[in-house]
Amino acid sequence: MNSRPFGLALLADRHHGLTESLRGLLETSFTSVVMVADEASLIDSAQRLQPTAAVVDDSLFLKGGVQWLAQLKRICPQMLLVVLSVHDEPAMRQALLGAGADCFVLKRDIPTKLLSVIESALESKGTGDRHDDEKENPGASHPQQTL
Repeated sequence: MNSRPFGLALLADRHHGLTESLRGLLETSFTSVVMVADEASLIDSAQRLQPTAAVVDDSLFLKGGVQWLAQLKRICPQMLLVVLSVHDEPAMRQALLGAGADCFVLKRDIPTKLLSVIESALESKGTGDRHDDEKENPGASHPQQTL
């Protein structure tokens, strides 16, 4: 992984056990991790903190839909937005990526893929490149190129 930590990560998930595990994992690559457990806190924290990355469980938004992605991108246009999901249907993945997510990671793939997807995406963000490792790595993806 990256020898120089990235800045602040914002972690949003309703499930405390998963959030604690993810916090520990993200702390290996970020200088700090802020955890939130609801939509209002996510939006408020993103606006106040301007994080380097946000890792968000798609089930956080009970109403469904993907408009929250556009709202987060308006608030923090430079932020890497990673969506976690239990849904592995291609239509769901495409809807989330099409609405503004930079990366998509299946929850079952968090231990093996989350950090490498985040690191690769953040490193390429400086050059404007975006990646899609869907072909090699169907549990984690971000649009346009193969990792």
